[in-house]
Order: sequence, then C-alpha cells, then structure tokens
Amino acid sequence: MKTRGLITHFVYKFKQKRAQIIFIYTNIMARGFIDCHCHLSADEFTQDIDDVLLRAKRAGVKALVAVTEGASEFEKVILLSKTYPGFVFPCFGIHPLQGSGQDLHSVRIQDLEPFLPLFQKYRADIVAVGEIGLDFTPWFAKTTQERDEQIKVFIKQLEISKELDLPVNVHSRSAAKVTIDTMKELGIRQALLHNFAGKPSVAMEGVQAGFCFSFPPAVSKTEQRAKLIRQIPLEHICLETDSPALGIDKHIRNEPGNIMICCEYIAKVKGISSDAVMEVTTQNALRLFSKLKR
Repeated sequence: MKTRGLITHFVYKFKQKRAQIIFIYTNIMARGFIDCHCHLSADEFTQDIDDVLLRAKRAGVKALVAVTEGASEFEKVILLSKTYPGFVFPCFGIHPLQGSGQDLHSVRIQDLEPFLPLFQKYRADIVAVGEIGLDFTPWFAKTTQERDEQIKVFIKQLEISKELDLPVNVHSRSAAKVTIDTMKELGIRQALLHNFAGKPSVAMEGVQAGFCFSFPPAVSKTEQRAKLIRQIPLEHICLETDSPALGIDKHIRNEPGNIMICCEYIAKVKGISSDAVMEVTTQNALRLFSKLKR
C-alpha cells in the first residue's frame, strides 16, 4: 500500500510539473514578440545571420516565421529551422513576382509546378504556406493573362494549404479585394495578410472571414495606415518586420530585432500600451500558426 501511495504521489507530481512547464513555456511566448513575416533566407542575411538572430533574441523576439519567395529558398529555410530549432519556423511559398532586377516578372505556373513535391516532402517542417498571393501592380502585371496566371498559381497554393492543414502568409499589393475574395471562395480560414494596404472596408471583409493582418516598421513613417490600423480589431493584428525590407530607412537593412517599432506604432495609433499590443498580437500569432506551440 505504501509503494502504491508513493507511485500515485510521483505520478501526480510528474503531471503537476509537466503542466507547470507547459504553462511557463506558454507564458514566456506570450511575453515576447513573434515576427510573423520575415525573409531570413534572403541574400542580405547570408554573411551575419547568427548576429542578426542574436539581436532579435535580445530584442525580445521569441519566434520567427520565415517565408520564401521562390523555390530556390526552400532548402535554405529548412536548414535555418534545423540550425535554430524552436526559434526559426519555415514556410514554403512562391511569390506572385519572380526573378529580380530586369528579369522581375509576374509568376507563371511553371515557376511552381516542378517544386510541388517539396511541399509534401517537408510537410512536417513547414508552419505555413507563404509568401503567396497576388500583385497587380500595373508595371508588373500589365495584362489580363498575367493576372489570371497569378490567380491560378495563388489558388494552387491555397489548395496545398488546405491539403496540409496549414495557414497562409499572403501578399496582396494592388489586389486586396481579389485576394480576400479568392481566399473566401476557397474556404480559407487561417490567413495572414502581410503589410496590408487595402481599403479599410476591404480589410473588414477579411476580419469577418477570420483573417489576420500585419504591419512592418515602415508603416510608422507616415500616417497613411493609421486609419486602417485603427479600424482593424487588435485581435486580428500580428507583428512583422518583412526584413530585410521595409524598415524605417529604406537605405538600411531591416532586421527582426526592429519588431518593437511596429509594436509601438500600433500602440500609439490605438491609444493603448505597447505591452498590450505585444501580448495580444503574440496570442494571435500562436492561434494562427498553431505549429509554433508544438
């Protein structure tokens, strides 16, 4: 009887300790930032990624959702996640604009199709499908054919997200309403519209669909997004840096460690504390990217 009592006591204490550890982990995550959209596989970070991530940790960042723009980054972002487990969380996605410089062009289905098997191969590793979406900027998507091809690629990746039961990390420049309507038509429930710049009325359609929105440090330079941020409920907002781009100075490389800039700006616009923004946006991110909690 004494032995049984000791075993029972041990099991109880073990369960109690395990619950305490889980609570502490959740509480730590809630007390830090989550950068929901950054490009750690970008060439700009190749030389000093260790230092960049160390600065991010010192700034209070607890997790980084690392998106890709092209298939050439897929293996690189997986390697980053293996090198920095529990801190870098990879996504796979084909951006609506491909190439660079003079070769920058609207995405074509052949930019995606050869790499579809990689989504399945790494399905256990990736936490979202992204960066995907639509970019109808006139000088990049000049024709109806180009825009239709973008939609085709976007839909294919939305279907992959549903098949893998993953959220999507979405680009929507000059195409906010079409992007949101397309996701709604396909029954997408978990989505982040990053650096959203559409009309507040269109954003509210996304809110009603359950989508989240994120804003990088660059939005703090002007008051153009203030009305939009003010209207979107905090429960539908996440934080992002979009680094290495969209910092407060376009001539200086942006980093995940600058996440506090957008946090403070959102707090200012909404008239609440930065701590409140940090806590709510982090909970939003954990709800949206559920694999961050595993």
